[in-house]
Amino acid sequence: MSSNAARVAGRHFLQIPGPTPVPDRILRAMDMPTIDHRGPEFQKLGKRVLEGMKSVFKTANPVIIYPASGTGAWEAALANVLSPGDKVLMFETGHFATLWKNMAIKLGLHPEFIASDWRIGADADAIEARLREDKNHEFKAVCVVHNETSTGCISRIAEVRKAIDNAGHPALLLVDTISSLASIDYRHDEWGVDVTVSGSQKGLMLPPGLSFNALSPKALAAAKKSTMPKLFWSWEEMIPHNEKGYFPYTPGTNLLYGLAEAIDMLHEEGLDNVFARHDRHAEATRRAVRAWGLEVLCRDPKYYSSSLTAVLMPEGHDADAFREKTLDHFDMSLGTGLTKLSGRVFRIGHLGDTNDLTILGALSGVEMGLALAGVPHKKGGAQAAMDYLAECASNPLRAAA
Repeated sequence: MSSNAARVAGRHFLQIPGPTPVPDRILRAMDMPTIDHRGPEFQKLGKRVLEGMKSVFKTANPVIIYPASGTGAWEAALANVLSPGDKVLMFETGHFATLWKNMAIKLGLHPEFIASDWRIGADADAIEARLREDKNHEFKAVCVVHNETSTGCISRIAEVRKAIDNAGHPALLLVDTISSLASIDYRHDEWGVDVTVSGSQKGLMLPPGLSFNALSPKALAAAKKSTMPKLFWSWEEMIPHNEKGYFPYTPGTNLLYGLAEAIDMLHEEGLDNVFARHDRHAEATRRAVRAWGLEVLCRDPKYYSSSLTAVLMPEGHDADAFREKTLDHFDMSLGTGLTKLSGRVFRIGHLGDTNDLTILGALSGVEMGLALAGVPHKKGGAQAAMDYLAECASNPLRAAA
């Protein structure tokens, strides 16, 4: 298909916090003839990915794979363990926590939202205090976003689990890891999570189209009592087929080929090394932001994300105008501000199959874009990031600190 637009040389810098660039190796793995999803060849693939995803979630329990976006996995988590009219406790970490809350309302649940200014992760102390007030244990679940993609703030899930336990509350713990799985350390079993939600298009380095529920025995027991209508999302439908390597309906076969390759790539690098790489790139990005004289949206280092950094624009300057200028001149996409952050922030994604030079290229593009858009800033942000990454390369212990 011809176009009158001039060709742009080089790779597009996709620096949004997902979908992330898909490595060639995964694209080649997906470039396979579609096979019989009831045959023995598919059975081997099904068992491979269903077992392999347990290692990524760090669980010994079942992981469900849906041909859906992360929104589908949200709905599956709620629909399988809850019943219409149930109360759930949620924390307002940002845009995506708000969307999950709105979904709960549409499903006939009664969410209570602990408010915040979108500049921190979930406050475990606030969750514990509210659960202590719930003497009749009306809350059936606590829902938390591990990494809030709209703000660049993480929630400390081990602390949330401890808060629930300290309150002596039986509520299930449901966690969204859509923009943190395979990017930030996550431990489904060790942290006592009952349902973990995730998607394929971020740390797993795949195109959009797969989503996940990692389960606990407590969640499986709750599912037997759930009266929420469901069929496509039903674990009860899925698990007997999954045990044999199959699915109750047509799966995303070629995406599963890519998933098998992604799991191999993560283990070849080593999950701890993957997390350290993301930590390093996040710190390099924050150093660049500080050197520019700009402000990171996340106001408490305790909640810094290693998947993305949201940057506040100076008063009177539009983040979207800056993003447009950067795209036009440097062929780089940056994340937009969502809902009440619209025009106020831009987001730099540093997750997925990313290396030091990619991050430095992205930060150089941001610095040049700031200058072209007339955004007040100091020069030297990209250099500050370069100095940090060079120091990490020469002193691995420094990088791990």
